[in-house]
Amino acid sequence: MDTVRSPVSAAEPVLRRLGALRKLSADGAAALERAIRERILRAAAGEDLITEGDRPASVHMILSGWAYRYKTLQDGRRQIVNFALPGETCDAHLYLLSDMDHSIGALTPVVYAEIERGRFEELVASDRTVAEALWCETLVMNAIQREWAINLGRRDALERVAHLFCEVFERLRCVGLTEGTSCAFPVTQMDMADATGLSVVHLNRTLQELRAARLITLRERNLTINDLDGLRDAGLFNPNYLHLRQR
Repeated sequence: MDTVRSPVSAAEPVLRRLGALRKLSADGAAALERAIRERILRAAAGEDLITEGDRPASVHMILSGWAYRYKTLQDGRRQIVNFALPGETCDAHLYLLSDMDHSIGALTPVVYAEIERGRFEELVASDRTVAEALWCETLVMNAIQREWAINLGRRDALERVAHLFCEVFERLRCVGLTEGTSCAFPVTQMDMADATGLSVVHLNRTLQELRAARLITLRERNLTINDLDGLRDAGLFNPNYLHLRQR
């Protein structure tokens, strides 16, 4: 992992993300930006930001690129349990636990901020709005995890994939990373299969169904939703669990 120079706008995705959950005070936003800019790192695609079994001692915030949470069984089978998108905090307060129970890997090249525990605790103690926004994000991530459990347990293949597209689009939209109804989607079919609990063959067939219904166009690592309401209906998608009403 390489240290990178901190551009002035590096913290913008995090400020937008947390600001969508709680209105940040001017002092809180400035303190958060300073903390983020103190230590910014880069991870290559395929590299772990933190690995299962490691002792967490800091907080990671994704500034650009996509990461993912995953578990691997002893026989090598992998389950992606969530994506970590620009602006999102991977593991706020996770340092309170003794070790990592899952890994966080870089799906694409990732730039992220690393805030050590003492600095993070100083930050949240100094401003109530920042503390509340970070707790809200932790609660929202728990809500997302519940929704992913419903995806695997109750939605059929087409509903799972449609729901995933809708969720990712909304999570990117709140940090300003969509254009109309298009957004980056740098996820391979193998990764999507591991995220939706489908075989690659079944996933491919499901994508063809969504394309045939003219709901999506997926080309060159870019997703265009041709019919947002139709895709939401297909995925039984209700965005209330994302709690982005502040936006």
